[in-house]
Amino acid sequence: MQHSSPVTIGATSLSPDDVVAVARHFAPVVIADAARHRVAAARTVIDGMAADPHPHYGVSTGFGALATTFIASERRRQLQISLIRSHAAGTGAEIETEVVRALQLLRLQTLASGHTGVRPVVVDTYAAMLNARITPVVREYGSLGCSGDLAPLAHVALASMGEGDVRDADGALVSAADALAAAGIEPLVLVEKEGLALINGTDGMLGMLLLALHDLETLITTADLAAAMSVESQLGTDAVFAADLMALRPQVGQATSAANLRAVLADSPMVHSHKGPEDGRVQDAYSLRCSPQVHGAARDTMAHAALIARRELASVVDNPVVTADGRIESNGNFHGAPIAAVLDFLAISVADVASVSERRTDRALDPARSHGLPPFLAHEVGVDSGLMIAQYAAAGIVSELKRLAVPSSVDSIPSSAMQEDHVSMGWSGARKLRRALDGLTRVLAIEILTGARALDLRAPLQTGPATGAVRDLVRTVAAGPGPDHFLSPDMEAVTELVRSGAVLRAAKEHANV
Repeated sequence: MQHSSPVTIGATSLSPDDVVAVARHFAPVVIADAARHRVAAARTVIDGMAADPHPHYGVSTGFGALATTFIASERRRQLQISLIRSHAAGTGAEIETEVVRALQLLRLQTLASGHTGVRPVVVDTYAAMLNARITPVVREYGSLGCSGDLAPLAHVALASMGEGDVRDADGALVSAADALAAAGIEPLVLVEKEGLALINGTDGMLGMLLLALHDLETLITTADLAAAMSVESQLGTDAVFAADLMALRPQVGQATSAANLRAVLADSPMVHSHKGPEDGRVQDAYSLRCSPQVHGAARDTMAHAALIARRELASVVDNPVVTADGRIESNGNFHGAPIAAVLDFLAISVADVASVSERRTDRALDPARSHGLPPFLAHEVGVDSGLMIAQYAAAGIVSELKRLAVPSSVDSIPSSAMQEDHVSMGWSGARKLRRALDGLTRVLAIEILTGARALDLRAPLQTGPATGAVRDLVRTVAAGPGPDHFLSPDMEAVTELVRSGAVLRAAKEHANV
């Protein structure tokens, strides 16, 4: 999909929506005039230092553990080429196009800041590559999250030099040289400081964090909706979600999730059918009753992660940097610790939300706990297994999500001859979070598939408008109650409805969630 509105680089900090627009929807980018002036001014500082007989890190020295090695002026272009070639050392599977584009965009924003010392042509080249939809091949392994995402960024830089492989606008694998030529882009010939400026950043892990937060906005509200379907179809109560009860514990995320549950269940004849003392039950199980508390904790974690992400979007991450008063200074801002920590926090929350969702699914399938539903929601009990194995799939995913919740950021493996002796592992945290989000999407889809069938089996009791709309949407891709059939396609189709936001949109037509 092509996004029509261009995103301006260098006027103000990028927004999270800007990153999603360029990374996922191929929005074009333009460079602000003010940014061009800042970039040119900073380059004059670097040019002056390049002529200085005294060494300056990144300008006339080697890198990392070789920072004390002076490089003569006639060898510095080769130094830049060698830096990029040697650091483009990723291995493993190609990472997703949207991640590479986010990486490119965020590095471009830093380059346009006027604090890195690159020439304007470098900024223009990165913008042109994004607009031509040239996506460098970046491999999954190689970044330790310090000095930022070196290897992934080096693969992008290598492509800008006309080396290595890329995916073109049609997704075909071609050489970078051919892709640049086809787009009319001259390959970069890097000069002093530029190689270092292209690879010193937290752009990969930040890009994946922003994409994850965007997706979680849909998924956590979908989790509220899935919980409402479970409460309704298992003849639970909505009384525990009352606003005055939530106010006794003023957690922001919890209140939001409870409000969503109230909105979805407010007009449900099924919920109202069993209100009153004759119901006989004192309270529902935790997985139903405490859904707002679990989902709300995830919401609060997301809010903290979004705060860190916005701060990072406003940051200039490079080493060394050109300061406003013309100094060039080494620093440690490339360390990924702030991002790595919140990536791990989110993975924990994702595992918890998926875990409580799976428990709600399991309750619906157990006749001892489902309040009158047939075992496994099967058509002919004994002959049919119903949704028994769908719950197995959810349980298997939740087990993996618990493993993925083990933090990456507490690990560190020293590198570069002990110069880089404490690293963030933020890239690894971002990669596992992406897999965790896929798992959460599937677990929620299984709960919604289960809830839809359970609602059907409660007939003639009627659903609420929002849950009924979701049930009807599910029925467009998955069969309702009846004899066993090939179940996997149903699960995949409902997963796509969750992932695309279609489930949530269907509910929003009838409830303010």
